[in-house]
Parts: sequence; C-alpha cells; structure tokens
Amino acid sequence: MTDFGTKIRQLRAKKGVKQAEMAEHLGVTPAYLSALEHGKKGAPTWSMTQKIVQYFGLIWDDAENLQSLAQLSRRRVAVDTSGLDAKATLAANLMARRIGHLTEDELDRLLKVLESDVETKP
Repeated sequence: MTDFGTKIRQLRAKKGVKQAEMAEHLGVTPAYLSALEHGKKGAPTWSMTQKIVQYFGLIWDDAENLQSLAQLSRRRVAVDTSGLDAKATLAANLMARRIGHLTEDELDRLLKVLESDVETKP
C-alpha cells in the first residue's frame, strides 16, 4: 500500500463512507478505487486527485499534501541524470539495481536522507 492509498482509506474512514459509495461519486469502479488504495494501480491523474480532493472537501495544505502523495505513488519511476555529475548516474543505477533487496532499516535510512534533502531545498 502507498502513502496515498493509506491517506485515502483514512479519509474514507473519517467520513464514514464505503469504497463503493466513493467510487460511484467519483465515476470509477470500486475495483479501481481498491487497486488505487492498495497501490496496485499507478499514480492517479491530476484530475482524479482533484476529484478526490473535492470529494473530501480538502483545502490548502491538505489538498497539496494529497496531490504530493499521489505524485509519489508512481510505481514505475524514471530518473533523468543527464547534465548531472557521473556520481548521480551511478547512484540512480545502483538504486535501480538494489531497491528490491534493501532491508526495512536500509530503506528507512535512505528515506531519511532523501526526505531531509527535499525539506531543505526550495
């Protein structure tokens, strides 16, 4: 499950709605919404994310947070290192090769480094 899917489930629980009810309102099948929540579908489109934002009545930071979580839920990621230092290309290739073999602790440490960098950069 992705952080986006977890957030959708939390919002549904808070609102007290079932998947089928939400899916009908959004104009999608319950199977699609379930796959989205469980991370079995790729990132939703911008327009689908906006429908979800409107459905839950999210504004400002909450809406931006959900959009960010949606973008970070892509299952297939390409990293363009053109124009960057050779170390960036090496890091991207090693990540691609090793990501499936990292332990939970290693992933936590890697995320800590990557997330702290995002928070400090404009």
